[in-house]
Amino acid sequence: MELYNTKTREIEKFKPVSDREIKIYYCGPTVYNYAHIWNLRTFIFEDIVVKTMKYIWYNVKTTMNLTDVDDKTIRDSIAAWVDLKTFTEKYTKSFLEDIAKLWIEKADNVVPVTTLIPEMVRMIQTMLNRKNAYLWDDGSIYFSVKTFRKYGKLANLDMKWLKDWARVDNDEYDKDSASDFVLWKSWKESDWENFWNETFKIDWKEVVLKWRPGWHIECSACNMKYFGAQIDIHMWGVDLIFPHHQNEIAQTESCTRKEFTRYWLHSGHLMVNGKKMSKSEGNFYTLSDIEEKFSNIDSSVLYRAIRLGFINAKYSSSIDFSFDKLEANINAVNSIDETLKLVEREIKSWEKKVIGISRDFRNYMQEVMQEYVAQLEDDFNIPEAMAVYHDLAKFTNTGIRDGDLSLEEIEAIKDMFDTMNQVLWIFDFSILSVNDEVSNDVLEKLEMRNNAKKDKDFELADKLRDELISEWYKIVDSKEWSRIEKI
Repeated sequence: MELYNTKTREIEKFKPVSDREIKIYYCGPTVYNYAHIWNLRTFIFEDIVVKTMKYIWYNVKTTMNLTDVDDKTIRDSIAAWVDLKTFTEKYTKSFLEDIAKLWIEKADNVVPVTTLIPEMVRMIQTMLNRKNAYLWDDGSIYFSVKTFRKYGKLANLDMKWLKDWARVDNDEYDKDSASDFVLWKSWKESDWENFWNETFKIDWKEVVLKWRPGWHIECSACNMKYFGAQIDIHMWGVDLIFPHHQNEIAQTESCTRKEFTRYWLHSGHLMVNGKKMSKSEGNFYTLSDIEEKFSNIDSSVLYRAIRLGFINAKYSSSIDFSFDKLEANINAVNSIDETLKLVEREIKSWEKKVIGISRDFRNYMQEVMQEYVAQLEDDFNIPEAMAVYHDLAKFTNTGIRDGDLSLEEIEAIKDMFDTMNQVLWIFDFSILSVNDEVSNDVLEKLEMRNNAKKDKDFELADKLRDELISEWYKIVDSKEWSRIEKI
């Protein structure tokens, strides 16, 4: 398996730290608001990575943090006059519901960072002992960037931007503000009741400080608790390469003296109608916004269409979201469902004489599987993996229409769809278990319509078809006959 490593800017062969277990970490949301579609695009990319690694038979363990204390959560909880825990739990619940709708697998460990205070304190104390960190006059503890020689490598940072002994205590900042960053923030009145009294040894003296953690130390502490000194893969979007991921490396490696992460994977930006997503542009969307706009669409179809839209481009590239493109993906999902239903109908009503699996079919399916896996192993190339599916779907529809496939071969195709879905999750096999009772009146109209079509009485056939549609049934025509499905 090969993947693009942000750290080296090269495609590399995947070599895990240990053959026993693959450790994958991805930054979770800051739970101060509802997740927007850029967040969800990133989580879908991460889900593809995890599902692919499991599909290729790696033993994968995953951890994700939930940032429930930082500048934003404190600011907005105070504005809402709600305590921090109650405030962040509301958005945590919403986020977990959103990812479940989009078939995103929940991490093995989902960790609120407020549960990691002891781990953060231990790491900060280690950095103080090794002179990688220092207490400043403002009462905060900062990381000394100058003490970490590799600082800036991940972000490809020009070190001329570093300001000698300048400090920044904001959680987020730009490259031109690169400087010593805060590990533990001194309490201010604006922080309200959000603080911890922790003891540190500084210059051989014990000092009790009324503080709260900075953003960057949280992920380092989360990894240290659940994975130890080294992990295999660390993921998120390109927006976190600097400063967050760069600072994670500096903190963690200063404590462990080991390479923190072997591979860094980052997804590209999400644009909306060619513009950067922002509330001021009126193009800032959450999942609930999309649900409301497409309330007439079956929820399973809608969620899979969103997922399809986000995986139909290379994860590292930028994606341009629009409602027109979402509608096109809704149609694509409906087409996927029709192919699956066609396969199921053929299996249930098998009447043809073709039996067994031919050598040509067996060879073709082996080629399909080999090509599908090859695309997954090629830096998670899902667009090309989808192309393999589309070729198989075309082969299936044509083979069933022409009567060239045996029952065993059609069953093998259904199994292949199920295999592909272990990574893609664009099929909903539950649609095959729906068993709507059809009234005798409806069945009689269908039979009359089929006979009218056979007798070339197209006027009557069309009239009966329209009557069935008005009763929320659609007719699915095949080469030999027609069937009915509930709309």
